Amino acid sequence: MADRTKLARQFIEAIPHSRALGMVLDEIGDGVAEISMPYDEKLIGDPETRVIAGGAVSALMDTCCGAAVMSHPSAPGGTATIDLRIDYMRGATPGQTISTKATCYHITRSVAFVRAVATDEDQEHPVATATGAFTVESSF
Repeated sequence: MADRTKLARQFIEAIPHSRALGMVLDEIGDGVAEISMPYDEKLIGDPETRVIAGGAVSALMDTCCGAAVMSHPSAPGGTATIDLRIDYMRGATPGQTISTKATCYHITRSVAFVRAVATDEDQEHPVATATGAFTVESSF
């Protein structure tokens, strides 16, 4: 499992858009990943409210879900997004880091299913939630 976690960490940290968005892999292992994205003015989607763009939140959630799949004990390797539904609950509070926790809760021979929640410092009221399906790389 340590090798799978190490591989997932190296893969996520090597993704150019993850680095460009300032994503930080905080925790990973056993089908669970946590990634944070510090507030950055270059990610503002609305200059008036200074709220981070939904696309940046979407990229954070997608990356975190993929990391959760890659770290699952039954996943043999890489993954790709098949489907990802994101429900935006509210704008993230300007100036605050956005954190996402994703859990790969079921995996078949070819598909992994994931749930995720993105929050800022207000842990009780999510910024967004996501459910998705991801490919499971065949070991054959």
